[in-house]
Amino acid sequence: MFEKYAPDAPANRVRITRNFVLSHPAHWIATFFGVGALRPAPGTWGTLAGVLVYGLLDPFMTREGWVALTAALFMLGAWACERSGRDIGVVDHGGFVIDEVVAVWAVCIMLPAGWGWWLAAFLAFRLFDIVKIWPGSWFDRRMKSGLGVMLDDIAAAVYAWALIVLLSAAWQRWA
Repeated sequence: MFEKYAPDAPANRVRITRNFVLSHPAHWIATFFGVGALRPAPGTWGTLAGVLVYGLLDPFMTREGWVALTAALFMLGAWACERSGRDIGVVDHGGFVIDEVVAVWAVCIMLPAGWGWWLAAFLAFRLFDIVKIWPGSWFDRRMKSGLGVMLDDIAAAVYAWALIVLLSAAWQRWA
C-alpha cells in the first residue's frame, strides 16, 4: 500500500527542479505551478494549495463554474501528467500534484462553503489519497498513464466526501 512512499521508489530518486517545472507548460500544470517541488510530502502541499486556492476563489465562483473548471482541469491534468511523466521518466511522480488539486476541489464543491468544511475536505482527502482504497488502488497500480494519475485521486475524493457526510450526519444526530 505504501510502496510509492519508500525511499527507493522511482519518484523519490528523481527530484523535480525549477528548471523542469519551467521547461514546458505541462510541467507547471502537473506540479501546480511548482508546488509539487516542495518537500517533504508534495501531495500534502498540493492538497493544501488546492484548498487555499478554492477558498480564495470561492466567493467569486458559482457551483456550476467550479464544476466546469474542475472538469477542465481534470482533462488538462491528465494530459499534463502524461507528458510530464514521459519527460521525467516516472509515470506517477509524487511531485505531480494537479491530481490532488482537482480531487480536493471535487470534495469542496460537494460541501457547504466555509473553511471548517474545507479543512475537513483536506484531512479526509489526504487520508484516502494515502491509503488508496479500491478502486483508487487499482487505478494507482494498473493505469500507468496521466488518466490513471488523475482517477486514483478522484476515487479518494469520493471516499473523503462520503466520510465527511457520514460524520456530519452522526454529529447532527448526537449533538
